[in-house]
Amino acid sequence: MNNTKKIIGSLLLVIVVVGGYLYLDSLLFDGVKPQEITDQDFKASFFASAETEKQPAVILIGGGAWGDYWGQELAKAGFVGLSLPYCQEEGLPALPEEIPLEYFEKAAGWLSQQPEVDPENILVMGASRNAELALVVASYFPDLVHGAIAYSPSSVSWSNTVLPYNSDQVKPSWTYRSQAVPFIPMEKFQGGEAEMVQTLPYWVSGFSNEAIVNRAAIPVEKVSGPIILFSGIADQVWPSARMADMIEGRAKSNGFKFELENIQFQNAGHLISGNPNSPSTQRQGTMTINGKQHTFEFGGTEAGDLEAQKKSAAKVLELLTKMRYE
Repeated sequence: MNNTKKIIGSLLLVIVVVGGYLYLDSLLFDGVKPQEITDQDFKASFFASAETEKQPAVILIGGGAWGDYWGQELAKAGFVGLSLPYCQEEGLPALPEEIPLEYFEKAAGWLSQQPEVDPENILVMGASRNAELALVVASYFPDLVHGAIAYSPSSVSWSNTVLPYNSDQVKPSWTYRSQAVPFIPMEKFQGGEAEMVQTLPYWVSGFSNEAIVNRAAIPVEKVSGPIILFSGIADQVWPSARMADMIEGRAKSNGFKFELENIQFQNAGHLISGNPNSPSTQRQGTMTINGKQHTFEFGGTEAGDLEAQKKSAAKVLELLTKMRYE
């Protein structure tokens, strides 16, 4: 009998603790809880407030903490966010190589059918290599995606070998209908003996062969809506400002019909797509090459990055607000 009372008492205590936690969480949490999408042919977190109906939406390429942050911000502003990882999670490819674009096509198609979403105003957004992928997706699926926002962008597609943890065999990063999306083939980055490495010259070396660069260029002129490019002039990871200029040049020379803004920030580096209300003080990154850990510079200053984060975030919401009323 005493054991029964103890068990009942323990269960009641658990119920009280859990209930209290959930109640406090509901009081303290001022965001929008996402709907986890796991029953489709993709994996995502869907952010939309209960009263949202037929609003512009943004597919946040890469997902993770970055995608969830932006999903929250968009939903709180009355828009829709879809935080979309595509690798290195359970049920997804282990490595970001030979990723089929059909995955993003399915996600965009699903998103367009949701009552919270205006199917004529779906954008993609990404940062760094995910900005590369965002521009590729927008150019391949102009009937589903109607614009792109690219932080620290790339003007071309790169091979899988640019990432030190990928396989050594040169492969396309992206495929469509089982065919490679044209890319610049790169040898694996070698760290050498020095602890600190410079990554910028490595990426710049990829532009040495004009014919290969032209073949790998992302056909941004096919994008069926506005393009916004954000880059830091002091980016030390890769030449994002130079590549933003290349994107703008290609778009203009190929008769791109929509708005394109190429916004470049002085004193800003590679990390300009984060939360301006919780800025990172980290100025260096790490990578492991052949079992040895190396550091590299992101570039820019804390103040320069913060200014870029604030101004670019305001620009994103400005674009979506404009789309809402057009």
